[in-house]
Amino acid sequence: MLYKFEQLLVDANIVLSREQKASLLNYVYLLSKWNKTYNLTSVRDPMEMLSRHILDSLVISPYLQGKSFIDVGTGPGLPGIPLAIIRPECHFTLLDSLGKRIRFLKQVQFELGLKNIFPVQHRVEDYTGHQFDGVVSRAFASLYDMVSWCKHLPNEQGRFYAMKGIYPQDELDSIKTLASIESVNELYVAGTDGKRHLIILQKR
Repeated sequence: MLYKFEQLLVDANIVLSREQKASLLNYVYLLSKWNKTYNLTSVRDPMEMLSRHILDSLVISPYLQGKSFIDVGTGPGLPGIPLAIIRPECHFTLLDSLGKRIRFLKQVQFELGLKNIFPVQHRVEDYTGHQFDGVVSRAFASLYDMVSWCKHLPNEQGRFYAMKGIYPQDELDSIKTLASIESVNELYVAGTDGKRHLIILQKR
């Protein structure tokens, strides 16, 4: 699996340390192991997780501005865990409403020794613990719902980072009164065929 992972990283032009690669592979191992009982992701094959989960998360790293982020609807920690591994200088709050996912994230935090994540079980609409430089979501909700539900989470200069598949024209049209569109970035995810985009927004 290490060889395939290294090939994917080369294809994606991503350079990581040996320790970061090991942590990411250990995370995939834990995700695969817990998935059998907790049903954390529909992707069952650990090799497929490398591209569809790990690379898909890592490719947004160059676009993130700031030091504090909240991953809303994080599920099993995507994209928050991979980003925390390669961005140790940043802090990631991992928010989800399901207890089984938070239990998994706390185990990952313990086994990987991650000091820069904070798993928390909460509904996003009611979470008021902090404001952040960035609100990140992956397959969480429509852009309209994301901005509506999370409008209290970015700080004054904070941004929304929404990971999407095909170019979401209808969703972009729906949020014009709620947020300004900073950029729409087409992403290349090595090992996958589908379209991927990162939408960066600022609230009005």
